[in-house]
Amino acid sequence: MARIAGVTIPNDKRIVIALTYVYGVGGPTAKKILAQAGVDESIRTKDLTDDQVNGIRTLLEKNFRLEGDLRRDKLSNIKRLKEIGSYRGTRHAKGLPVRGQRTKSNSRTVRGNMRKTMGSGRRTLTKT
Repeated sequence: MARIAGVTIPNDKRIVIALTYVYGVGGPTAKKILAQAGVDESIRTKDLTDDQVNGIRTLLEKNFRLEGDLRRDKLSNIKRLKEIGSYRGTRHAKGLPVRGQRTKSNSRTVRGNMRKTMGSGRRTLTKT
């Protein structure tokens, strides 16, 4: 079991996919790191040597912000936007879409306008 940046990456997946389990590492970043470390992308995590794992770990930790640091930065940026009272900050505070998406027909559940689909809504008359 390889641990990189505090995350246990899965053994049975290809290393290029397994690296994406680390917060802050996506597909292109994983490919770039593996090219720098000289590791084949198609090799499974369980087949890596300790030297290869250590090389990948040092490259990631030296060149990228990962896991806790990245999450903390993201939260502090959102907090800053809220404090200065920007439009994006108020949208974050209300839990609404921030990047200009339409809200009339989408994001109903976020707005609290959740409609249950059960037909037309008319009640049937009961015969007495």
